Amino acid sequence: MELIDTHAHIYLEDFDDDRKDVVEKALENGISRILLPNIDKDSVESLHALCKLFPENCLPMMGLHPTSVKEDYRQQLEMLEKLVETNHYIAIGEIGLDFYWDLSFKKQQIEALQIQFDWAKNIGLPVAIHTREAFDLMFDEVEKAQDGRLRGVFHCFTGNLDEAKKAMDLGFLMGIGGVLTYKKSTLPEVLNQLPLSSLILETDAPFLPPVPYRGKRNQPVYMLETLKKLAEVKDISIEEAATVTTANAKKLFNLLD
Repeated sequence: MELIDTHAHIYLEDFDDDRKDVVEKALENGISRILLPNIDKDSVESLHALCKLFPENCLPMMGLHPTSVKEDYRQQLEMLEKLVETNHYIAIGEIGLDFYWDLSFKKQQIEALQIQFDWAKNIGLPVAIHTREAFDLMFDEVEKAQDGRLRGVFHCFTGNLDEAKKAMDLGFLMGIGGVLTYKKSTLPEVLNQLPLSSLILETDAPFLPPVPYRGKRNQPVYMLETLKKLAEVKDISIEEAATVTTANAKKLFNLLD
């Protein structure tokens, strides 16, 4: 059984003491690849270092996270664009809109998103989208940018059925993580009505660990709990859930066997 963690930040300092062990444990449990979205200019070095250590298994994305869009966002985008032009990445990410903490840079977040959509379309890469307190506006932006070349995933999808259908109508997949296992989560009811072909699995490690690991640092191997819950929700075998979501991830991110 092969799995792909399509979204993890294991290059962060949370893993400085055992990063190699975390990756090796994931590999031992069938997680063949861990896809790594960037955050900002300060995370690039550690991201690249991890990918150099595990070049076949840890694969990088490049982008500017919406909560890192501040006064220097133009300079950051200029630096990251040069990296995109001169290095191999599997996606543009993590990009998006996040209006949960701060609305001071709302206009700049939208501009940064639009710029990075253009990168993705021009290079032919998918995007990994982060959306928090901004679903309606995000759908508007994706729809405006969608010319048949824009594709990707709504990372950490926790929306309702209508939002899921909008994502699918725009040609996007949904990244499903540990939130699926939470007692008060509405995701089981939503996913029960969606095709498995629209879903991929992720952890967002070190964040959002699944049950029974809530309160602990999340890591790729914990994705097995999300897989079990997804199989239960869809009333299929764990093997089928793994096979289909892994195939979906390979197709989206152009991953060769």
